[in-house]
Amino acid sequence: MSSTHHKRYFGTDGIRGRVGQEPVTAGFVLKLGWAAGRVLARGGKGKVLIGKDTRVSGYMFESALEAGLSSAGIDIRLLGPMPTPAIAYLTRTLHAQAGIVISASHNPYDDNGIKFFCGEGKKLPDDMELAIEAELDNPMVTVTSAHLGKAERLDDAPGRYIEFCKSTVPSSISLRGMKIVVDCANGATYHIAPDVFDELGAEVISLGVKPDGFNINAGCGSTYPDFLKAAVLENGADLGIAFDGDGDRVVMVDHNGEVVDGDELLYIIASSRLRVNSLNGAVVGTVMSNLGLEQGLNALGVDFHRTPVGDRHVLDMLMQQGWTLGGETSGHIICLDRTTTGDGIVSALQVVTEMHKTDRTLSELKAGMTKYPQRLVNIRIEPGFNYQHSAEVQEALRSVEAELGERGRVLLRASGTEPLVRVMIEGRDGGEVDRLAHQLADVISEAHQAYCATQA
Repeated sequence: MSSTHHKRYFGTDGIRGRVGQEPVTAGFVLKLGWAAGRVLARGGKGKVLIGKDTRVSGYMFESALEAGLSSAGIDIRLLGPMPTPAIAYLTRTLHAQAGIVISASHNPYDDNGIKFFCGEGKKLPDDMELAIEAELDNPMVTVTSAHLGKAERLDDAPGRYIEFCKSTVPSSISLRGMKIVVDCANGATYHIAPDVFDELGAEVISLGVKPDGFNINAGCGSTYPDFLKAAVLENGADLGIAFDGDGDRVVMVDHNGEVVDGDELLYIIASSRLRVNSLNGAVVGTVMSNLGLEQGLNALGVDFHRTPVGDRHVLDMLMQQGWTLGGETSGHIICLDRTTTGDGIVSALQVVTEMHKTDRTLSELKAGMTKYPQRLVNIRIEPGFNYQHSAEVQEALRSVEAELGERGRVLLRASGTEPLVRVMIEGRDGGEVDRLAHQLADVISEAHQAYCATQA
């Protein structure tokens, strides 16, 4: 991972930003398609899959990528709107050289992004990303007409992926008698997720399945679970499942209308694997994962390891250690014993299967872990201010840690994407957590003001 900071365009999850602002423009994406095609063509002529979510700018970027790849001599298969994990799966099973996803995940419709999967259905290795960036500096040269790439639509992509999702649970499982609300966030799972649960026998009530290019993630999906909550209670459903715009995240709602987040889902899947003796090693979360998850897993005799924030870090640790289960509080859960990447539908199926096998409700299954109150305070800072160099901040941090002791934990970190310092405190007592979070935040604000005064 050492080379990430040399990259100009690729972030932790591909290239992402506001549509129409560099690098998220048709011109840049055309050149990106060509540059990626040049790098991929070194491995001989192959094919590249292109899928997208439902945002309106997807048409523009799909055409730009197609033109760029074709000009570099690469054949293209267009999948249309498909979840990100579906593109990873199809890249692997169709033996493509790469898969490209046009999506900004859980962001609003006026953002978009481009991310790549290598032939194994995993994120592109760093050296390939760096090779593509190097190629972007060269003038765009089109191959001769005899060597141009062709494009064709792959019409059976949704059906293939639906069958794959169903294959991740035992074929004996029937969800007959279960009433499930499925919220697809008007995103890429709209024509997939309801069918998966319906074909397994459940009664499905679908929400967020009328994408118009602009309503992706708008007041629905995993980032706005209130929409799902209301529908679960109104329909007297057994549970609700919400995906984000590109289908790699999932959160659920139990029959009481309580939200079940990624930490709790990870706990349920880990317990389920443990019960049938198929939990391979430790479980991986991030520094933001709730302390309750760690303690709940420890109580089951399961080790829990933390990485920096970002599913890429979780995946890296799983692969290095040969473990199979990890995830983030946001609902990005990775079951490497089932697929190669975070997959909302597959993760949801693991949980629903456990409900079916144990004949327990979602709220009963999550009861094994107790979520600790968590308070996050963001402090906006000027570039150049480093809280680690402030004696006052370090002193305040030590005093808060001493006061919390074993009852909780403190996390202080600079945001990777914005000029913010984030204070996160969690512990058993919500009032204490609130008080200590603001106490520490105030000290950081004062140190920041003092720093700005010296710069003036």
